[in-house]
Amino acid sequence: YKLLVVKPEIPNVVDPNTEASPGMEMNGPKLSGDRKEEFYTFLVVGRDTGGGGNTDTIMVMSYDIPNQQLNVLNIPRDTMVNVPWDVKKVNSIYNWAANYDKDGIDYLKEEISYLIGFQPDFTVVVEWEAVGELVDAIGPVWFDVPYDMNYDDGTQDLYIHLEAGPQEIDGDEAMQLLRWRKNNKIENGKLVVYGGYPNGDLGRIQTQQDFLKAVIETCLNNLTVDKIPALAQVFFNNVDTRGTLTVNNIAWFAQEAILGGLSMDNVNFMTLPCEGAWVYSRTVGNKQSYVTPIPDETLEMVNTYFNPYLEDIELNELDLMIVNEDGSLSSTSGHVEDTYAAKPQGGSSSSSGSSSSSGSGSSSSSGNSGTTSTSTPKPSS
Repeated sequence: YKLLVVKPEIPNVVDPNTEASPGMEMNGPKLSGDRKEEFYTFLVVGRDTGGGGNTDTIMVMSYDIPNQQLNVLNIPRDTMVNVPWDVKKVNSIYNWAANYDKDGIDYLKEEISYLIGFQPDFTVVVEWEAVGELVDAIGPVWFDVPYDMNYDDGTQDLYIHLEAGPQEIDGDEAMQLLRWRKNNKIENGKLVVYGGYPNGDLGRIQTQQDFLKAVIETCLNNLTVDKIPALAQVFFNNVDTRGTLTVNNIAWFAQEAILGGLSMDNVNFMTLPCEGAWVYSRTVGNKQSYVTPIPDETLEMVNTYFNPYLEDIELNELDLMIVNEDGSLSSTSGHVEDTYAAKPQGGSSSSSGSSSSSGSGSSSSSGNSGTTSTSTPKPSS
């Protein structure tokens, strides 16, 4: 057992700005400094292979072992990021990376570091097909399904049929729950789409958070030290940790949760503080729904729950997009990758002016073409 449980080492941080112009001294994400003791951070990506490979579920997690605190931050898929192409949704990065000779997950990790001001230690990629096996491994999960869910799409081999209300959710039903957005039906010979979350993708995020809480609670209630190696292997077989975590490391985290007494009182889920905005797309020809981070609230949340360093992250270490009244885009970094979008757009944008509870809409960004910029890369720290 001692040989199976191995404490992980923090990997060396890779500077994403190695191509920055010589002499540039502007700030970027914090890449080094004195760290908090046994404080680990993760980027967790849910990749929907049935839906074109979009990374529609993106979470930053921190596990503070001495204080037994597990914090999870959801990044809405419609979050605007500072990239050279036209439709700048964070869930588009994975599919766009190849156009810039980059690995999709590495590029996503790089952009997430600009949203939170540091680079997560470990990356975990979970395919939706694996969710069922993970849930089945810990037993059915008791969960209150918020809506009647009925959706059929033969092209994706996706069939969702769940009734609202408290019930036991098995692996197959977990996949249905997490992938549902709207209902559909055949009416008078035509396919009709209806229902869905009133606040768009943020409603889906809330359901995911609630379900993950139930999964964690089930796991904590059923997990004992003697089960750690076998359960760790189940997880390891169904996720891609990009080679930075071994099954032995996962077993170590499980051991620390059990022996350290991690409880649901210290498991916190939150969503990136943001407000809604509509921005005209020059390539799609319509207004796209986004959410943009609220700088002060984002910074406070990151430093309170996720920053692995003893020194606070500062605003100039973030790269958060701003939609101006004239339709142009700007950034807290002072640099916009897409030079066209930085120009006035004739007031063709609008903002909801709301907080993190704003609806982000459900427009997908994968596959959109865009005019790229020839501006300099993001500055190195």
